[in-house]
Amino acid sequence: MSAKTDTEVIIAGKVLTVSGNESVEYLQKVAAYINNKVNEYAKMDNFRRQSLDKQNMLIQLNIADDYFKAKNQIELLEQDLKAKENELYDLKHELIATQIKLDNTSKSLKEANEELNENSKQIIRLETELKEYQKVNR
Repeated sequence: MSAKTDTEVIIAGKVLTVSGNESVEYLQKVAAYINNKVNEYAKMDNFRRQSLDKQNMLIQLNIADDYFKAKNQIELLEQDLKAKENELYDLKHELIATQIKLDNTSKSLKEANEELNENSKQIIRLETELKEYQKVNR
């Protein structure tokens, strides 16, 4: 576990000391996110008319909404990644099966070519024998 980190941040114009096991950069990033949310809502007239408790609750709800939307997006991306991994696995197996078929077909083709060459040689021998036989029997 990381050592505890303390850092000063500014949220809604107030300097606060934030502590955590994360880096100073991370704590500053979190504080900046919250500060941006506060500033975003502070620009809205309807928001400013609300009580401070209601303002804080609205900001908390908005941050929770962002969190759940991001979490849902991560889940969708993880499902997509898993589907793509499964598809890749299937494609690899299909590639291997096709490679095996190709190797077997290549082997069969080589054997057929060798047999064709042997048959061609035998045809030439037989034709030669036939010509010699015809010469002798004339």
